Amino acid sequence: MSTAPGLRGPVAVIGAGLAGAVCARWLADAGLAVRVFDKSRGVGGRLATRRVDAPAGSDVPGWRFDHGAPGFSARSPAFLRFVEQAQADGLLARWLPRIAPGSYTPLDDTALWVAVPDQPALCRALLAGVPVHTHCPVDGLRRDPEGWRLESAGAAVATGFAAVVLAVPAPQAVALLQPHRADWAQRARAMAMRPAWALMGVTDDAPGLAAWDLAWPPEGPLACVLRNDAKPGRTRVAGQAQWVVQATAAWSQTHLEDDAASVQAALQAALAQWLGRPLVWRHAAVHRWRYATAVRESALAGQAAWDGALGLGWCGDAPGGSGVEAAWGSARALTRLLLDPPPGPQA
Repeated sequence: MSTAPGLRGPVAVIGAGLAGAVCARWLADAGLAVRVFDKSRGVGGRLATRRVDAPAGSDVPGWRFDHGAPGFSARSPAFLRFVEQAQADGLLARWLPRIAPGSYTPLDDTALWVAVPDQPALCRALLAGVPVHTHCPVDGLRRDPEGWRLESAGAAVATGFAAVVLAVPAPQAVALLQPHRADWAQRARAMAMRPAWALMGVTDDAPGLAAWDLAWPPEGPLACVLRNDAKPGRTRVAGQAQWVVQATAAWSQTHLEDDAASVQAALQAALAQWLGRPLVWRHAAVHRWRYATAVRESALAGQAAWDGALGLGWCGDAPGGSGVEAAWGSARALTRLLLDPPPGPQA
């Protein structure tokens, strides 16, 4: 890629999930100075892995749970080329999980891609050499003659940007877009995002506990049950079963504001019911994803939005459609608009 025509000065990317990481990588490779800001303690967004220390005296160093997107598919030729290159670079592995009997079965290929050794590894690699500011929530954008200013709780976080790229969930983009592109803010406000509660845990293993790796229960509160230790690059410990359980969007919405202890108990009981046997838990915790997945019907035409006069762009899985491939496609579309824009604002 060549340097963006007409764009001078640094670019701020808000959001260090896959869409933000892809934008940052390609813009940096085009010769632009890029800085990334994210409110979380690490990069990856929904490509997330929780690290947990084992109890004192345990014979294992700890556990890792991929409590965000468990994996993703690759369908379009362009994304498949990206994925296969990442596989060649040792960042992704193809997973052919054994599907549990009685599961809902997708009509297409059940093969998934997972990052190794953990889910954020792909974003970490994309952001190599790019300044990343974590634990840095941005809740305001101001534009003056010196460029864009990023603010948090009324205080300046960073200043002097020629352009800003938003790569955050649509509900979080609304307040940032409203003062500058109210029409985009209206679209973001209308984009439905589904929540998800996730249970992470370790139980005693036993013969016949689960002769499968992944389940999609066709009914009940559970959307997805997976043996996290069955995934490529993960560590299986004898005598232990490592679980990640995702609740359905409907159940998660109903219990969105419930306390973590009651959600954990409910999901542990639901897993035991699905398995048809009681479980002995060594560790359990839950995580609430308030904005887990986009409703596919809420896609933006063109997958991304760019206003060259303002130096403001917006991408992500909601503008792109839904899921990891949509986030990548949206970032790709925005990067192309930014680096080789047609005349006029693109929305």
